[in-house]
Amino acid sequence: MSKNAVSVTGIVIAILMGLGMAYLGSMGGVVANGLPIFAVGVALSFVIQWIVFIPAFVFSSEKFFDLTGSLTYISLVMFAAYLVPEMTPRDYLIAGLVLVWAFRLGQFLFRRVLQAGEDRRFRTMKTDFLQFLMTWTLQGLWVSITLGAGLAAMTSESKVNLGVMAYIGLALWVLGFAIEVIADAQKTRFRAVPEHQDLFIQTGLWAWSRHPNYFGEILLWFGMALIAFPALQGGQYATLISPIFVFVLMTYISGVRMLEARADRKWGDDKTYQDYKARTPVLWLKPPSKS
Repeated sequence: MSKNAVSVTGIVIAILMGLGMAYLGSMGGVVANGLPIFAVGVALSFVIQWIVFIPAFVFSSEKFFDLTGSLTYISLVMFAAYLVPEMTPRDYLIAGLVLVWAFRLGQFLFRRVLQAGEDRRFRTMKTDFLQFLMTWTLQGLWVSITLGAGLAAMTSESKVNLGVMAYIGLALWVLGFAIEVIADAQKTRFRAVPEHQDLFIQTGLWAWSRHPNYFGEILLWFGMALIAFPALQGGQYATLISPIFVFVLMTYISGVRMLEARADRKWGDDKTYQDYKARTPVLWLKPPSKS
């Protein structure tokens, strides 16, 4: 299959999956002006990406890619909060957590790409129309599925008081968020030292896991799913795929898989790196051995 065919196939599959998510997530959901709020939110997640893609491709720039993703999360929860007839404590909680996470991650990734001058993932694809469009389209799907459970709960006709499950979910979310923020901060400080530019980090949380930031990200979305679960009904339960989707994508498709391959190419022959890799889990946190 040619590269163009792969890109077109990816775009079509992403749109079809988005349509499926929009249909299932709208079951039992609130309708505004004759349209399901959830479905409109999913449509917006794609439309926003396509709008920003135009100048991004014209100027061959990827600098606003991650920032656009974060702003899309913010836009969707604000959109839902505006149209939902009655916001419950669960709805406010979900919206608040998404806003905190998106603001933090968006500015962090945007500052990082500005400091680096580029995002290496896009070196070749940003000049290829179809491949670059596929990437932006996939981000629309990423937002739709990742936020799916939270958005479905906010737009659900079923309003349930906060209970034990929501508090457990909140605890997991806070723990995951803290792990992600701390891990990102530790790596940023490590990279800020000129002598560390060609070294790999193995201190702090990075002594517990080779990718603690991704572990935190996965954990917080599992927490979000638990918060959302009691308010879901019917087809909305399909949106609980959210944390599973995040886990699979980050570990087997992008994220961990890509970074592990890059690290192996750079430090694969380094005995110190081999030892670090042998004693440190790839994802799950494990206290380092004292020996």
